[in-house]
Amino acid sequence: MNDKDYSSIHDAVAAYYDGKLREFGATSKGVDWRDESSHILRHRQFLYLLGDDFEASVCDLGCGYGHFLTFLRAHGYRGRYIGCDISAQMLEVAKQQHVADRNHEWVLASRPQSANDYLIASGIFNVRRGAELEDWERYIFDTIDVMFSACMKGIAFNILSTVSDVAFRRDDLYYADPIKLFERCASRYGRHIALLQDTQLYEFTLVIRKE
Repeated sequence: MNDKDYSSIHDAVAAYYDGKLREFGATSKGVDWRDESSHILRHRQFLYLLGDDFEASVCDLGCGYGHFLTFLRAHGYRGRYIGCDISAQMLEVAKQQHVADRNHEWVLASRPQSANDYLIASGIFNVRRGAELEDWERYIFDTIDVMFSACMKGIAFNILSTVSDVAFRRDDLYYADPIKLFERCASRYGRHIALLQDTQLYEFTLVIRKE
């Protein structure tokens, strides 16, 4: 994936989240989640991938202000954390929020810059911001390919689900068919894959392990 191919997508998404950060600060609403409890619930889904691999390195693609790093440390993870984001403003806040944590790195990028044990992405495939459907889906599929290539053990990501209440859907967001995306990923990455859609959230999480 060439970053230049998606510069318009990145610019629109970064501007959107910069606006949320200005409005709500370093809070769950500041990264466009409904509240703290749903934010943490999303993090918990990723524990299915990480398990008790406490020394593993984790790259968080679309890290925002680093809330997942706080969550990981609270659950005993001691490995290196790399937070990547396309918003320089988000990363500045992340740096301020995590001064005391020494085993981490912040990277202004739309893709991982190095190989890590695990890669996770939370919410980065939802905010379509007027992009053409074909372009947005190509962006999603290319990003997942990059994530899987850059991981040593596995990846996980969440995305809004078409198995949801149509009346509450937003036109500026993207909703994926969980079965179709599961099948596509299984055909490309192998059979070690899990689909999680067992929370009250209108989304699902895909967990893919390297064979």
